[in-house]
Amino acid sequence: MSDTPDKPRRLGPVLRALIETGFIIFLFYSNLLMGEFTRAGAARGKNLAQAAWDVVTPANLAIAVVSALIGYVVVEYLRKKL
Repeated sequence: MSDTPDKPRRLGPVLRALIETGFIIFLFYSNLLMGEFTRAGAARGKNLAQAAWDVVTPANLAIAVVSALIGYVVVEYLRKKL
């Protein structure tokens, strides 16, 4: 047996992928929320919580995850290419 300690597993690439896709999803939802709140919020007396309730749907989540994965792949490709 060797006296050297085992190297810890690298979570760097996985953690970076989660952070980047999470940030893209955050931007997607914030854009949807801004549009929903400004378009319908002031005109119908809708508050921020009601606008958020209208934005968080399974369809929007699916769109956000797919677009985040596509965005991550494109950014990684450009990182390696440039």
